[in-house]
Amino acid sequence: MNLIAQTLADGMVLGGIYALAAVGFSLIFGVLHVINLSHGILVLIGAYLALILSEKLHIDPLLTMPLVMAALFVIGYAYQRLLIQRAVDSSAIASMLLTFGVALMLQNVMIWVFSPDMKNITPGWAFTSFKLGGVTFDAVRLSALLASLVLLSCLAALLKFSALGRVIRATAQQTLAARLCGVNVRHVYALTFAVSAAFAGAAGIVIGIILPFSPADEATWTLNAFVVVVLGGVGSPAGALIGGLLLGIVNTLTAQYIGPSFPNVTTFLLLVLLLLVRPHGLLGNAFSASR
Repeated sequence: MNLIAQTLADGMVLGGIYALAAVGFSLIFGVLHVINLSHGILVLIGAYLALILSEKLHIDPLLTMPLVMAALFVIGYAYQRLLIQRAVDSSAIASMLLTFGVALMLQNVMIWVFSPDMKNITPGWAFTSFKLGGVTFDAVRLSALLASLVLLSCLAALLKFSALGRVIRATAQQTLAARLCGVNVRHVYALTFAVSAAFAGAAGIVIGIILPFSPADEATWTLNAFVVVVLGGVGSPAGALIGGLLLGIVNTLTAQYIGPSFPNVTTFLLLVLLLLVRPHGLLGNAFSASR
């Protein structure tokens, strides 16, 4: 029983990380209708920036989060306005090919700058742990889960209650009506991408303090984000959380009771099953109400 409880607890922690890493991908797909194949690179940029800042400034990695998110916000805004928007104006497939090319290019740049070796971010409290009812929680994993839940809640509040969130939802639901009301749709698209990039950077920090990372991981985190969005639904932090938790728990249960080589198999079986039974995800499209 303790083993099952420990496995489920580990799955929830992993699921929270998956959710935070995927929510930006979900938002971009829901609002811009762009499949961002460079999403994993944005996650890794956040991880490497946190590694550099924590070492140079001698501060806790989690304290670098505001700086990393601000940097990714600016990068994301410029990336969308200068590159992605031009590709979107051409065709949907052009934007996908562009993001794929950018991911390949930046992956090789990262290998050149940081080497292909695994890196990790180790906070001073990395080896602190405690037990609760027979289940062991280490401080790193617990803080990662709490950070993921807080950030997802902040994004949900931003989308629901802020003026920016209302404009983003209006643009996603009825683009033409938003234009007629005077909304600068291209600016909204860029802001949406910037917000998504900022949350991808935050996810990179959380990932970095738990798991080793390298430039080769960019495709893994892009693929995980895609699976989470399919499972939970598009455009919703709640959907990302449900999809992430489901994926995390399935992966840990599979690794524990079937074998460490089989999580990818069960992931894709689950993906195919959801596509057959509920192709719009468990919570559906958060921006489809007015369509």
